[in-house]
Amino acid sequence: MKKLYIFDFDGTLFDTVDDVVICLNRALEVHDFPTLTSSEYVERLGGNINEIVSLILKDKNTPENIELVKETYLPIYEESPKKNSVPFEGIKNLLEKLQDKEVFIAINSNRTTDSIKYFTDKFLPDIDFLLIEGHNENYPSKPSPIGVNKILDKANVEMDEAVYIGDSKTDIATAKNAEIDCIIVTWGYGDENAYKDDYPISVVDDISQLWDALNINYF
Repeated sequence: MKKLYIFDFDGTLFDTVDDVVICLNRALEVHDFPTLTSSEYVERLGGNINEIVSLILKDKNTPENIELVKETYLPIYEESPKKNSVPFEGIKNLLEKLQDKEVFIAINSNRTTDSIKYFTDKFLPDIDFLLIEGHNENYPSKPSPIGVNKILDKANVEMDEAVYIGDSKTDIATAKNAEIDCIIVTWGYGDENAYKDDYPISVVDDISQLWDALNINYF
């Protein structure tokens, strides 16, 4: 087994897209920008919120418009019930089993750290995450390896003792830039480009396959 397991958040641990799209569309409507479907939003995932909003606005993606939509969206999302955002089936059990193995568990995401902690505190209060490294405007976002490197330093493990679990090309690039192994799950927001990439050591379709890929006994 590895000593350190670093998970992406959206699309890997939690299914969050529906609530994000509901709130984002409300923000877009306020400023008379076209709304989008969940599928259209997923196609623009991968970067931080500024990068995502820029892709959504297309030719209207001036710095002023990006900031306008972002500053409208953030309080709408924060105050929303987020009732559709839950861990993917089997994730809680998987993390509990990893924790029983006395390995390090961490999260690295382009979502803000506070937002991630809202969900982990609510749904995974018994999981002792070594570090939750979310988007920080003072540092580059994924696929920069900065977040992963911070986690590696805190765990005090070698690169070959860690694995990154994600769902997208951004996650693959992050792991590659950090020079650690990567496993890709197909239940999230990735696409065939991620699933066919040569870098991941494994691509898994369901939680039982992830157990196997992580060399954990299910029972």
